[in-house]
Amino acid sequence: MIKKSAGLACALLLAAAGVSAQEQVLNLYSARHYSTDEALYANFTKATGIKINRVDADDAGILARLKAEGTASPADVILLVDAARLYKGEVDGLYQPVKSKLLDDAIPAQYRGKATAEGTPWFGFSTRARVIVYDKIKVKREDVDTYEELADAKNKGKICIRSGSHPYNLSLFGAVTEHLGEQKAEAWLKGVVANLARDPKGGDTDQIKGVSSGECQIAVSNTYYIARLIRSSNPEDKALMERVGVVFPNQSSWGTHLNIAGGAVAKNAKNPANAVKFLEYLASADAQNYFANGNNEWPTAKGVKVNNPALTAMSGGGDFKTETIPLAAVGANQVKVQQMLDRVGFR
Repeated sequence: MIKKSAGLACALLLAAAGVSAQEQVLNLYSARHYSTDEALYANFTKATGIKINRVDADDAGILARLKAEGTASPADVILLVDAARLYKGEVDGLYQPVKSKLLDDAIPAQYRGKATAEGTPWFGFSTRARVIVYDKIKVKREDVDTYEELADAKNKGKICIRSGSHPYNLSLFGAVTEHLGEQKAEAWLKGVVANLARDPKGGDTDQIKGVSSGECQIAVSNTYYIARLIRSSNPEDKALMERVGVVFPNQSSWGTHLNIAGGAVAKNAKNPANAVKFLEYLASADAQNYFANGNNEWPTAKGVKVNNPALTAMSGGGDFKTETIPLAAVGANQVKVQQMLDRVGFR
């Protein structure tokens, strides 16, 4: 049922043409590449009888495919893992607005697209913090407890980070731009580039390993990568996490940056009722706990408690201050950010 191929999209299109909206099917385009989500989808089918046909791709690939398919697209639901890409899909008119009291009541406004009289374009269902990892032997915690200090001269030659143009960094930089303004944000990015220990490369786990190996002393990572290492039974991972410290930046100012994974109903959905039902399911306590315990993400739905020891340990008890700017505003800054990256030479 699940294949990462263009052929599956064609198969879904043929299937959509051959079944009526009353039959129990949902065609899902997903950028969530986490094996633990299999149970999430299976439980939805078990509870509702709605069969899920899934196409897997990254965020950019899904948005490009939706544009190419146009009105012929079989997609009912789109799941993406970055606020900027969720926003881009909204701007490009790839979603249809959703009216759901359940979703409006469950998901806080800062984790949703901008609502209109017609409804809300997308909803965030889980969050991950973008935090700073540091060498506990060589770096003082107080020297890396804000994002601003990543550009401070005291940290020259110490930083490992993945590509500046990766969506996770684009969203962080978009948030910093929202907080500081464009001029100060560009100066900050220039300072970060000056402090790099090496050219940007690899994923977040590679940055953490770079700190542990001594290649650098400071790195930036999404929290779920760190939680995986904390929960790992591999002795090398345990040794790695004993070497590094984790700080949730800006606790005394605007709070730590959060990114989201979220979903929307496709503009040309053939099964819109089933699509809304699926989004409502993702806001349920059962689904939210899958996000928290299966992939080490924080739930967005109000009143859901996290029972994940790795997340609790990492954040020093589970409570930390998060920024409250609307994630749609972060997405709106992406063009500016990319231009700034080009000007400062942040690859």
